Amino acid sequence: MTAKIMVDADACPVKREIAAAARQFGAEVVLVASYAHRLEPEEGVRVVQVDPSDQSADLYIANQLAAGDILVTQDYGLAAVGLAKQAVVLSNRGQVYTAETIDFLLEHRHEQARRRRGGSRTRGPKPIAAADRLRFQQTLTKVLKRLQENFIT
Repeated sequence: MTAKIMVDADACPVKREIAAAARQFGAEVVLVASYAHRLEPEEGVRVVQVDPSDQSADLYIANQLAAGDILVTQDYGLAAVGLAKQAVVLSNRGQVYTAETIDFLLEHRHEQARRRRGGSRTRGPKPIAAADRLRFQQTLTKVLKRLQENFIT
């Protein structure tokens, strides 16, 4: 059994890093994005394009994700679904989401949305830096190694 990496690819800045790590470990990659984004399939990378409506990519991923898969997303709601399905869930910056951290992140997201509705301005995420890309690649490599070792033993 090979690892499957599902990617919420609409705004994912680390698609190249994912493809490179997947090739190294023989993992399958599925990039899921709306038709509004142009993605090119490559060796070991399958592209699934969905309707451009608000939650289409998330719903497709949620329906295809299985226990033991790897999910890459920056969407906390989708991350919570991935954790409930017993997937390993990573952010685009290499953070491993856990059952212990997701509730805090969802609450923070809710609080920020409440502030915006009240007229406050909130900051978006910082642009991704080279250090973020490296941290992501290192984290994904560790996860793939661990999954490979658990499968072999």
